[in-house]
Amino acid sequence: MLEKKGIIKTIAGIDEAGRGPLAGPVYAAAVVLNPEKPIPGLTDSKLLSAAKRELLFALIQENALAWAFGRAEVEEIDRINILQATFLAMQRAVVALPILPCLALIDGNASPPLACQTKTIIDGDKIEPAISAASIVAKVLRDHDMQLLDAEFPQYGFAQHKGYGTRQHLAALATHGPSRVHRRSFAPVARFSDRSTSCDEK
Repeated sequence: MLEKKGIIKTIAGIDEAGRGPLAGPVYAAAVVLNPEKPIPGLTDSKLLSAAKRELLFALIQENALAWAFGRAEVEEIDRINILQATFLAMQRAVVALPILPCLALIDGNASPPLACQTKTIIDGDKIEPAISAASIVAKVLRDHDMQLLDAEFPQYGFAQHKGYGTRQHLAALATHGPSRVHRRSFAPVARFSDRSTSCDEK
């Protein structure tokens, strides 16, 4: 929060997880940190181990003034494209916050329309604690989701690569074809979309 001329401005950090993968939803999180309860170690979630992310996620839940997440589904990604789906997830995250921020700090150089002022920060997940916290929340929740999808579709190895286009994942696509949780608008998935697969029946 920022205080100016006696007015306290509530600031939320916003970031996403899952723009690049070939499968699964894209997540976004919005976090309002408590300046009286700083959380040491916040940084870009990609620079942290899974165990460290889980630890910081628990600290964010315990100490933040507010946090929420939003997601856009595979069908939405394929229909409106990944950038617009990411913006949609961010909008849903902000709407889900129990308090409406006056300002949203967003990682990157593009912002969705929100019901508050916005400011984009390139590499914000590394330099702005609220964005770092949002990065961690979005990453942890999406990883949890991909682990659940791994149990449903074990042949793809989602628990290991979280849907990214690894050699293991591409080999599984070549063997089994896409499932209903694959993003068919993404070129590596579209390449195998004509293959028959029983996965879509689940």
